[in-house]
Amino acid sequence: MNDQATKDPNLPCITAVTPTLCRLMEVDPPALSDQRFLGEVVQAAKREGITNVEKCLVYAPDAVGLQMYQNFRSLFDAVLNHAPIAVPLCSVIPPITPVCFASMFTGAQPRVHGLQKREKPVLTCDTIFDALIRAGKRVAIVSVKEQSIDLIFRKRKIQYFSELDDQAVTRRTIGIIQSNNYDFIVAYHCEYDDILHEKTHYCSEAIQALSNDITAFSQLADTMDVFWQRNNRAIVFAPDHGAHIDPESGKGTHGNNIPQDMHVQHYFGIKGGA
Repeated sequence: MNDQATKDPNLPCITAVTPTLCRLMEVDPPALSDQRFLGEVVQAAKREGITNVEKCLVYAPDAVGLQMYQNFRSLFDAVLNHAPIAVPLCSVIPPITPVCFASMFTGAQPRVHGLQKREKPVLTCDTIFDALIRAGKRVAIVSVKEQSIDLIFRKRKIQYFSELDDQAVTRRTIGIIQSNNYDFIVAYHCEYDDILHEKTHYCSEAIQALSNDITAFSQLADTMDVFWQRNNRAIVFAPDHGAHIDPESGKGTHGNNIPQDMHVQHYFGIKGGA
């Protein structure tokens, strides 16, 4: 596919997440990373007098597209309360979970990092996790077991926590924030994506799962504000892609170069340490 197809001319790409976080944390980005960062996020940190983010949590809920914010705006009030910098972004082609998270955490397009279909190989290229390790940062990935994030970033000197479900991921992440043993944490949830594939992304069960995602995000943010209060810190609500209804099956799906699948919104919160 043409790389140009991955880019809405009015939206930055999810590849900008890695160079943005590296810039906030004063870490050299990974080798393949696009250098284009999200200026509004970096400028917001500077306005707060924050030039070095010491601790960061990236909460990665699967399949929460921009359309969910547009259609269920009030649900996201709790997200904006903790992460008020809302940035619309465009995903990558194909907009499926392993490809998207590979791009988000390498800063590179799929043809560059090499993961271009629905598979879960261990990425051997340079990632944000490798960049953080080189900078002496302590890193943890907390994921539902056997999901993409649980598998494709293995074989690195970071801590992996593989949990049974979203609720266990939340509990584990709260615990490791409280331990204060890590500088960069990724926490992944997949219940919403699971339900949309079984039914649709607008069914009542899916909306409840989305609400659960937002409740978990708020719990993690509150925990950070207590246990990381001495540190300059950032929290990010960072979905990978959206979804649409398959006209043949009537169920939710994703993977097409259409706005419903490609358009997401990320939310950034940055706070100074006490």
